[in-house]
Amino acid sequence: MVIDIHGHYTTEPQKLLAFRDKQLAGLADPMRKPATNELGISDEELIKSVEPQMKLQNERGSDLTIFSPRAAGMAHHVGTEATGIEWTRMSNDLIHRICALRPDNFAPVGQLPQHPGVPPKNCLPELERLAGLGFVGVNLNPDPAGGYWTDPPLTDKWWYPLYEKLCELEMTAMIHVTSSCNPAFHYTGAHYINGDTTAFMQLVQGNLFKDFPALRFVIPHGGGAVPFHWGRYRGLAQEMKKPLLKDHLLGNVFFDTCVYHLPGIELMAKVIPVDNILFASEMLGAVKGVDPETGQNYDDTKRYVDKLDLSASDKKKIFEGNARRVYPRLSSLLKRRQK
Repeated sequence: MVIDIHGHYTTEPQKLLAFRDKQLAGLADPMRKPATNELGISDEELIKSVEPQMKLQNERGSDLTIFSPRAAGMAHHVGTEATGIEWTRMSNDLIHRICALRPDNFAPVGQLPQHPGVPPKNCLPELERLAGLGFVGVNLNPDPAGGYWTDPPLTDKWWYPLYEKLCELEMTAMIHVTSSCNPAFHYTGAHYINGDTTAFMQLVQGNLFKDFPALRFVIPHGGGAVPFHWGRYRGLAQEMKKPLLKDHLLGNVFFDTCVYHLPGIELMAKVIPVDNILFASEMLGAVKGVDPETGQNYDDTKRYVDKLDLSASDKKKIFEGNARRVYPRLSSLLKRRQK
């Protein structure tokens, strides 16, 4: 089985986007607020909206996508906490419906109603609701300020109530920023990679997993700059008198394969242990074009993993085994389906 752990709902019906426009316009002018939060999106419209993803699953050889709301659309820095809560519930409800309608293609991951300066513990009601709906994980934004990094680092006790609940519910968190409101940072080309790299360095500096040995983080986009600078992080950890990275972090931190060329995947597989690499493509996501050097889509990442000089058993870990282990709720879901 080939499990793609990183997919976003980037083909939403226009009705959802129209609601969001009205919701935000209503902050400035109450007369422009949407009259209802009933979107009127039928099951047929939802199924049609994800046909592009299902088509690519079939063409590229993946079986199941862990599916979450559009990352840039989370926009935790936009609006108020109240509008964010409403927007989060609506976005997550659509993911839930899609995964219920096409359970063989998608498994649900949700967004959290984070907001700059608001304690993460305010997200607990939505996290518990998602667990009750069968979600296997959430996206956790280390920078709700959208490029200004005004909240405490991930190792701060500010985050601890959320981590306690993640462990209690066996929910896995992908560390994923949203769109950038800082013009210095392009959102997919800079802010996303900055977020991955910054989060990893915060974890190096702290001792988070001594307090939460069951907490599981996935750092997407191949870990940002981390694999390329692995020696730097090993050296910094050594200077800080931290344990070796394999003992300090790699029991709890994992990386996906959203790296859009073969040399990058090859480097990642040489540096990061196979047990810490999970297959992902982020389709349809940040880079949807065709690479003129290969004639293949940049985000057809399975082709790169297929070409790695690894054993069949190691590739099976990347494609399936690690996802089942790192996302225990997904593993339980798949076992129930098999029965």
